Amino acid sequence: MKFLRGFDIEVIKFTEGIHEIDFQIDDAFLGQFEENELAQKGKLTARVKMNKGANLIEMQFHIEGTIRLTCDRSLEEFDFPLEVDEEIIFKYGPEEKEIDENIIMITRDTPKVNVAQLIYEFILLAIPAKKIHPDYQNELDEYEDAEGIYIYIDSEDSEKEEDKTENNDPVDPRWEKLKNLKKNE
Repeated sequence: MKFLRGFDIEVIKFTEGIHEIDFQIDDAFLGQFEENELAQKGKLTARVKMNKGANLIEMQFHIEGTIRLTCDRSLEEFDFPLEVDEEIIFKYGPEEKEIDENIIMITRDTPKVNVAQLIYEFILLAIPAKKIHPDYQNELDEYEDAEGIYIYIDSEDSEKEEDKTENNDPVDPRWEKLKNLKKNE
């Protein structure tokens, strides 16, 4: 994966302080990942703001651009605007290992850190679970709004409606006696 070497940050060469590095994300970058089904095409810019300290390196990732997605409903392709802000901390320690999802331990003599996999994962995590084409988004909003509607029925109004239905339809005498019990309460 020689292509991904362009995403190496040579941390050993940087002095302590804040540094900014920009990376261009395109179809060639997205095509480098084998498990790539969601994000195959896109045009994004990843800006890494690195704060190198004595005991750790903080990297703030800001990824912005568009990614080509396929609508789950219509199977049409559309450009989805994407903006991601994430942070990773690299702590110095005796061995290289991932401590947490946001904390990675590296040794003091680690010459470079490759951020390609991190950027790719941040992009994948920012893609919504439901990928709906913008032309169908309004229809989806209407359905989602309708799901949360509750109708309040006033008990007095329901009794009036029951009286109306009693007068119009012949009722089984057994049910009539039960309704009378309810009215007596």
